[in-house]
Amino acid sequence: MTAQNNLFAQPINTAALIKHILIGGGIALLLISLFLLGVDNPNPAWPKYWWIRPMLVVPFAGAVGGAFSYYMDYITKPGTTAKVLAVIVSIIVYIIGLWMGSVLGLDGTLWN
Repeated sequence: MTAQNNLFAQPINTAALIKHILIGGGIALLLISLFLLGVDNPNPAWPKYWWIRPMLVVPFAGAVGGAFSYYMDYITKPGTTAKVLAVIVSIIVYIIGLWMGSVLGLDGTLWN
């Protein structure tokens, strides 16, 4: 059995995965909440509960980014250059995912 196969044979730490998901989703929820609190007079043409979609989509995107971060940590060894690169890639993927979630969530309302 090769070293690569041993890496994927390790059990997933469910508690750490859930922690990453909750942190990623929580940061996204906080950011979109702060953004939406700045809307004093929403456009009357928007649906009555226009804010529900961004409040669901953006935290979901953040949670997916958190899960991606966990898996990047999971497949790299501590103290290596690959670990540093994995953290950088995780941050970039999280930011892009958060941006895409914001676009999808705010489409038709604030992102028009």
